[in-house]
Amino acid sequence: MQRRTFLKNAAAVSAVTMVAPAIAFGSGANSAIRVGIIGCGNRGTAVLSSMSKHTNTNIVAMADLFENQLQKKKETFDQLNADKGFSKIPRANMYQGPDAYKKLLSNQEVDAVLITTPAYMHPEIMDAAVQAGKHVYCEKPVAPDVAGCKRVEKIGERLNGKVSIAVGFQIRRASPYVQMVKRIQRGDIGEVINVQLYYLSSAPSVESPGNISYDEKRIRNHYHFRALSGGIVLDQAIHQLDVCNWALQSRPLQAIGQGGRRGRPDFGDSWSNYQVLYQYPGNVNVSLHSTQIGSAFGDVCARFIGTKGIAEAHYSRGVYITGENEWDSGILRTSNPSQEDISSGTFSSSLHDANENKVKSFINSIKTGKYLNQTHEGAKSTLSAILGRDSGISEGKVTWDEMYFSNSKLNPHLNLSQFD
Repeated sequence: MQRRTFLKNAAAVSAVTMVAPAIAFGSGANSAIRVGIIGCGNRGTAVLSSMSKHTNTNIVAMADLFENQLQKKKETFDQLNADKGFSKIPRANMYQGPDAYKKLLSNQEVDAVLITTPAYMHPEIMDAAVQAGKHVYCEKPVAPDVAGCKRVEKIGERLNGKVSIAVGFQIRRASPYVQMVKRIQRGDIGEVINVQLYYLSSAPSVESPGNISYDEKRIRNHYHFRALSGGIVLDQAIHQLDVCNWALQSRPLQAIGQGGRRGRPDFGDSWSNYQVLYQYPGNVNVSLHSTQIGSAFGDVCARFIGTKGIAEAHYSRGVYITGENEWDSGILRTSNPSQEDISSGTFSSSLHDANENKVKSFINSIKTGKYLNQTHEGAKSTLSAILGRDSGISEGKVTWDEMYFSNSKLNPHLNLSQFD
């Protein structure tokens, strides 16, 4: 064989055998991860929109308890598919009712599911999804109670690397937070002595469309009920507890809390405010202030106070360290950026890439076969929130072991058969 012919043939072989991973999967729709969404609310729409825009995913199925939720969101999901050259979601792949998630999970066209139902359904649907061989992205909290968290832990223990499970603590993928936590853990602020956490939010509205049953009204307004959503600490402040657990590489030992319902409508049993004092290993004291009151949104912050400095991260007022090892992430330290700031492209939100990075990591884990198992960390942060909530309700000190071995389970007392 002449040298020129050999080189030509070798190049042709290389083009076949050294093919790029994306091409090996196929191209276009053939290489896309086919996703189904279970729970077509606002949060689910936001996550799925980010997943569609930033990864090669094709939305192929949707499930919800209510038909109007399916109809309301179908146009949005179809447009996301159209923007990528994919087909609309077939009507046959739209499932309604209490068994809708089971029908979606039996659909062989679905590779992965996004679980964004009210929290009381998270463990049950996650368990069924894993048994069906689906990859899972589940919103936080993983459950509203201890029994649900333990179920999620057991799901994680039997995964054996067969599928990916991601839990929606997207702040762990926000670049400014990643850099701050790295600096805390390497000692830039010295020994951490105290932590201040707060999530000061406006109150959720009460939705009451037409002549609906009390059960339907509760489900549509699940944030107002602890047995359905877990309450405000599990709804919002849980993110700051997750950041704290992440930074300290630990979880609380005990908590003392108080709070109440003042400022909430006469509907539901979720509290409007909590103040909780946690104790972490090493005698690190952590305070948590969580509110959902009124119409004005306050601030969200995790502040770590150490012997050499203070590290703090706000959603919209900067992420930085002051003290011996000063550092600034570059995020604007104001929630009201000027036109000049906007024009310069400077980020005002420390979460600007959180959702994008989170969904990319989930889809990439499926494509590469390096599957995620975030059940343990997800359950630990949810249990940390439950510890704070329950200490407030009991008006006394509650230890982790007392909470964990209580196996407490909240019963939503719902008659779901009416939605068949």
